[in-house]
Amino acid sequence: PDGSEVGAGETIARLSGPARGLLTAERTALNFLCRLSGIATATAAMVEAVRGHKARIVSTRKTTPGLRALEKYAVRVGGGANHRFGLDDGVLIKDNHIAIAGDIRTAIERARAAAGHMVKVEVEVDTLKQLDAALAIGVDAVLLDNMSVEDLARAVSIVDGRTITEASGRVMPKTAAAIAATGVDLISMGWLTHSAPILDIGLDMPDHQNICKHLN
Repeated sequence: PDGSEVGAGETIARLSGPARGLLTAERTALNFLCRLSGIATATAAMVEAVRGHKARIVSTRKTTPGLRALEKYAVRVGGGANHRFGLDDGVLIKDNHIAIAGDIRTAIERARAAAGHMVKVEVEVDTLKQLDAALAIGVDAVLLDNMSVEDLARAVSIVDGRTITEASGRVMPKTAAAIAATGVDLISMGWLTHSAPILDIGLDMPDHQNICKHLN
């Protein structure tokens, strides 16, 4: 089943059918399997890296065009969670929105006015000063973008449980544990779906003699 661990050289499936059909579908099937298994494997490694901390590993919208649903599923199979699927299931106010609105307060107020009362609003902040401004207005979550580990720890202390904290930016396997140790609730990673290495999987046909022996 999806999410099972396999070792190098292990057979994960046996297929049967017309040779032409198997050979025609081989590359397409392997492309999907290698890509999605790679994402699930990378996610599982990240989840293991932050084990012992409350932080959850979540994916972003930085996905392959046309494959978002599959890639986000692969993240879940690997033990991670999903952020927004699209722009319609939550408001994330980013730096460009703030720049256009003029300031954080205006951006949040406009988002609150336009979104329904059931829609959560998250705002991206780059500095502790911006964090204070967002908390003063009130948001459902804050995205702490590209902050140092020291500033992340300060941010978590400032928030003090008043809203969800999400760390993002420059998150890699080697930095995940230190980031999780700051006490953030979520760690979001575009790397999982745009740069995770594929899992090397191949399809090997039995030789002709073995095929004939099996048929006999």
